[in-house]
Amino acid sequence: HRNLRDDEGFIIRHFAGGVCYQTLQFIEKNNDALHASLEGIVQESSSKFIQLLFATANAQKGKLTFISVGNKFKSQLAELMDKLRNNGTNFIRCIKPNNKMIDQQFDGALCLMQLKCSGMTHVLDLMEHGYPSRTPFSDLYNMYQQYLPKELKQLSPRTFCEAMLQSLNLRERDFKFGVTRVFFRPGKFAEFDQIMKSDPENLKQIVARVRKWLTKSRWIKSQFCALTVIKLKNKILYRREALIKIQKTVRGYLVKKKQRPRINGIRKIKALDANLKALNNIVSQLKKDKENSTNQINLLKSDISGAIAKIKRENAIAPTVIEALYNELLKKMNNQMNSLQKKVHDEKIAEEQEKLRKIQEEMEMERKRKEAEERKMREEEEIRRKKAEIEERRKQEEEERIKQEEADRKAALEFQALQEKEANEERIYQEHLEQERQDHELALRLAQESNGQVEESPSLIRNS
Repeated sequence: HRNLRDDEGFIIRHFAGGVCYQTLQFIEKNNDALHASLEGIVQESSSKFIQLLFATANAQKGKLTFISVGNKFKSQLAELMDKLRNNGTNFIRCIKPNNKMIDQQFDGALCLMQLKCSGMTHVLDLMEHGYPSRTPFSDLYNMYQQYLPKELKQLSPRTFCEAMLQSLNLRERDFKFGVTRVFFRPGKFAEFDQIMKSDPENLKQIVARVRKWLTKSRWIKSQFCALTVIKLKNKILYRREALIKIQKTVRGYLVKKKQRPRINGIRKIKALDANLKALNNIVSQLKKDKENSTNQINLLKSDISGAIAKIKRENAIAPTVIEALYNELLKKMNNQMNSLQKKVHDEKIAEEQEKLRKIQEEMEMERKRKEAEERKMREEEEIRRKKAEIEERRKQEEEERIKQEEADRKAALEFQALQEKEANEERIYQEHLEQERQDHELALRLAQESNGQVEESPSLIRNS
């Protein structure tokens, strides 16, 4: 559908595939209403059949009333479904063999997709693994009641169905019992019906098997009944033991609830023993008055033992009295702890002060020693500095002397080069003069020989 533009159509992707709808004259095509004049002509026809075909319905009049193809299709489809439901009609499901509209050509993938989308695969699975045949117990009993002997007619419909199906050697997976119905796999109900409507001899054998099954089922039920009674007896004994255990637990809980304040009080007071150990550890750190502190700890220990004995001795002691005893002992314990900690703290402070004094003396001595060392180091540094300055000055003078000698040497070389240059120029100048003199003399001789005159050539100018 690439030849269509966006405003010329749209595609709806259904579960079975995409369908393209063209919007060209979409509303006009959906309009199924007849022209008023044409409708009037048809209704005035002399044929009653044609008048019935185009009989006007009591449609709702209004602006929103619109007779469309879609509404007509939905109404016709609803009418068809009502007829199918009322008549129980069977019909053949048709599928589209190919998309090219060609006969004798089947597209396997397309056909399979249509079968899956129409639910045929689920129907086949249900027919294979499910129980499509079903009937109530009463209907099945009434259907075969005329073939049954008198002793089987006395059975209830459910018992009859169970006895018959179990005695006919049908496999258990071919049928299932519900609450009010029995369900059969495909074809098994016809097999059951054929057996039930067979000759009388076969019915006698079936009746014998039913009696055997009934006897067996009753014996099994009696066994299950006995086992149920035994299980009930064991359950009663178990409940009796459970009741005794609950009774013991409740009584123990009540006793614990009554004695809990005393037990908790004794536990809290015994927990103070750990504080006694801490007090002994603090006393071991003391260096003075250790014996007096030990006696106070022993007195506190005796008070704890006396409080525990009092709580154990008096059964009707009130929780408030126990709490008061504990608070008093705790207060004594805290006071003793604070006193011992203060003593240890004071001793530590005295020791720290003594150590601080000694440290200060050592620091003063160390300071003086460092000052002497620093003074000595400064003097040595001053000497090293002066020596360095002298050495630096000597190096500078040596460098200046070397630089002066180098400059003098360069100046001498330049002067010597200049003298050599001047001597070379003087030599060249003298050579030019001598050459000019010789040339002049030669010219004079030649002029005397030819009686001519010789012009005096200008003398060379010496470059300074």
